[in-house]
Amino acid sequence: MNMETLLSIAVGISLSAACGFRVFVPLLVMNLASQSGQLHLSSGFEWIGSYYATVAFGAATIVETLGYYIPWLDHVLDIVATPSAIIAGIVATASTVTDLSPFLKWTLALIAGGGMAGLVQGTTVALRTKSLVSTAGIGNPLVSTLELIGSMITALLAILAPILCLALIAFVSIYVIRKAGRLIFGRIKMIGK
Repeated sequence: MNMETLLSIAVGISLSAACGFRVFVPLLVMNLASQSGQLHLSSGFEWIGSYYATVAFGAATIVETLGYYIPWLDHVLDIVATPSAIIAGIVATASTVTDLSPFLKWTLALIAGGGMAGLVQGTTVALRTKSLVSTAGIGNPLVSTLELIGSMITALLAILAPILCLALIAFVSIYVIRKAGRLIFGRIKMIGK
């Protein structure tokens, strides 16, 4: 496997993580990066870099971003966003990975891309739920803003510094998984007493 292929995998997985924060922000970043020559899309995914996609992703990004600031709508969006984020993560990885057989490319896209988007999305849903319970929803706009910033930074880093971005994502993922494991096993021990 050559360095270009490894970089394309890092870009794809990193963009998938960004899809877990927001579905359309990374797709818009991919679109703009493709148009500026910063991102090369794999065969069959050139439509992501089209001007029609710019309009569609731009409008969807605005609607999605504003929707998360409406108290009741943000929870409805979370329900819709979870499968959408996973699909967007799969597309992000598949559209950036080059020089792999279709079987390996789609396996990687499904497992790593969809899995990473699902992990990040699940974490944001849990954070939003915790915010709802602890602040009666008053803290949700702050969570929404942090998710938007996280999506933008992750998507930009994925394009500009994919290895660094992937390393940061791995570090944060390990931290979240360990913290969740401690929380779950701590509760199981309490129930057993």
